[in-house]
Amino acid sequence: MVSVFKPEYLQQKTFKIIPHVVDTFLLVSGISLLVRSQNLADELMWVISKIIILIAYIGLGVLSMRIQGSKRWLAFAGALACYAYIIGIAVTKTGFIYF
Repeated sequence: MVSVFKPEYLQQKTFKIIPHVVDTFLLVSGISLLVRSQNLADELMWVISKIIILIAYIGLGVLSMRIQGSKRWLAFAGALACYAYIIGIAVTKTGFIYF
């Protein structure tokens, strides 16, 4: 994690803006996919699942950057788990594949 090993990088404006741009792009592209394919709602439950997990991923990422100590690492591990789960959903095209 950059905030632990190279905290001076986080003071650069680029590192403060890029995560917001990437997260916004991912959310907008997922929601626009759902809006454009209204008649395929049943077949696109996996996209809805990915959007929900993406929101959890963003929240855990924010937590991992703001809190200190072991809770930071738990949030970071949770964000990585969300990322792996999103990949699993994308590969199988099945919403909430483990539940």
